[in-house]
Amino acid sequence: MRSVPTLEASIEIAAPVAKVWAMVSDVRRMPEWSPQVQSTRLRTGFDEVGLGAQFTNRNVNGEAVWTTHAEIVRFEVEREMAFRVEENWLIWSFVLEQTAAGTRLTQRREQPEGISELSHELTVGFFGGHDAFTEVMRASTADTLTALKAAAEA
Repeated sequence: MRSVPTLEASIEIAAPVAKVWAMVSDVRRMPEWSPQVQSTRLRTGFDEVGLGAQFTNRNVNGEAVWTTHAEIVRFEVEREMAFRVEENWLIWSFVLEQTAAGTRLTQRREQPEGISELSHELTVGFFGGHDAFTEVMRASTADTLTALKAAAEA
């Protein structure tokens, strides 16, 4: 089974959990914060974001542009939202915890099933390998959390 490093980053946000949840639980808003996600739309037959909802992302990294398909696999109001990407099998999540100052938001990438052969081949062929792409994703995660913090605290 091929695997990639788990990514995890957290940020403290001076805003209530409900406000942060409203932002991160609607995957259609991710292009507002993520430097990599260009657009997100719910797939045909899904009108609301929630457990089991499926969506399509258009992603960009430099000159590379690609589409992914995902399904929300965990959706616990004001606590956690996670989705599994069909093409690479990775699970991305946002976990919210109430703190004295507001909210701790954690974004995580994990691979309980490893990664798909397709993902491995594309990462090696187009993104310089897993170590290089993990660093890109680490920076993208930090940028996403920083943008979410700025928007929530505005």
